[in-house]
Amino acid sequence: MKYGFIGCGNMGGALAGAAAKAVPADEIIVSDRDGAKTAAFSAETGASVGSAAQVAEKCGYIFLGVKPQMLADMFSEIRPVLEKRSGRFVLVSMAAGVKISRIKELAGADYPVIRIMPNIPAAVGEGMILYCTDGVTADETEEFLSLMSRAGKLCQLEEKLIDAGSAVSGCGPAYAFMFIEALADGGVQCGLPRDKAILLAAQTLLGSAKTVIENGTHPGVLKDAVCSPGGTTIAGVHALEKSAFRGAAADAVLAGYERTLELGK
Repeated sequence: MKYGFIGCGNMGGALAGAAAKAVPADEIIVSDRDGAKTAAFSAETGASVGSAAQVAEKCGYIFLGVKPQMLADMFSEIRPVLEKRSGRFVLVSMAAGVKISRIKELAGADYPVIRIMPNIPAAVGEGMILYCTDGVTADETEEFLSLMSRAGKLCQLEEKLIDAGSAVSGCGPAYAFMFIEALADGGVQCGLPRDKAILLAAQTLLGSAKTVIENGTHPGVLKDAVCSPGGTTIAGVHALEKSAFRGAAADAVLAGYERTLELGK
């Protein structure tokens, strides 16, 4: 079985890298208009480099890692190749906001499709990959899950919920990075060296997230457990509340969701 990746940017490259840890590198073919990206990936992992048409011709799983506005051009290149194939293959789309029905329309046939929405922490094996399927067998889904297992956690959702999920986990890393930076800025203002402040902030978010996942406790309960009466933490929480911290975060999710819907039109 060959696994192909058309588009080797931040997300496509991260998922191809995860795949290279799950299967032998010689089973992976990567393609990108930027030859420097594929050359660097090949040098690092041992994966093969090919054209989009070669990926479409040879691979059983074809990951589509191009931006939504570039899908039509990409399919115009690979559609004739797909039409000539006699064996079964699965298209895996990570185009934000683009529904499975649109992928099949662009592909020109009712091919099996897995629609995914990964996030950038997949590059370090701590990603969150949302997925839904259409026309994909149980065995094909299991193979996909095994291939992506080194990228992080996977969560199956109904397609109607993928865009909402993307607004949380797809966009969320940017908000988390902003919060880490803001915490570090506060630490620097209090006298900490910049590198130490970033380390403290990043590890704090990492540990807090792990606590939520492993304990299964509502984050509000965990927050209350940290806030001693009249203590330092509740004073800081009050400052965040005065600045509408939670409302701003929720508004960011809603803005991302609305933009995802626009991209899918």
